[in-house]
Amino acid sequence: MSDQEDLISVDYEISGRVQGVFFRKYTQGEGKKLGLVGWVQNTDQGTVKGQLQGPRIKVQQMQEWLKTTGSPKSHIIKAEFHNEKIVQRLDYSNFKIVRP
Repeated sequence: MSDQEDLISVDYEISGRVQGVFFRKYTQGEGKKLGLVGWVQNTDQGTVKGQLQGPRIKVQQMQEWLKTTGSPKSHIIKAEFHNEKIVQRLDYSNFKIVRP
């Protein structure tokens, strides 16, 4: 496997106008389109957080989407990514919206 084919896991948190604008729904849709698994949820602090897992190149595409695109009515101020690591297998079978 090349670096681009490694399976990776990364946590994310997105700040800005990201609640009440279908951000979770669009994030789930984009994740599924890219073939990623993981989860997304709103936080009490007004941010959206979650975890992405999949091939490195696809995770990088999703990170770019989270930083620059989001849902049509969202306004992203900051996208933070933490705990990136290579994984041997995926922990999830799909990309789900978690309700706190």
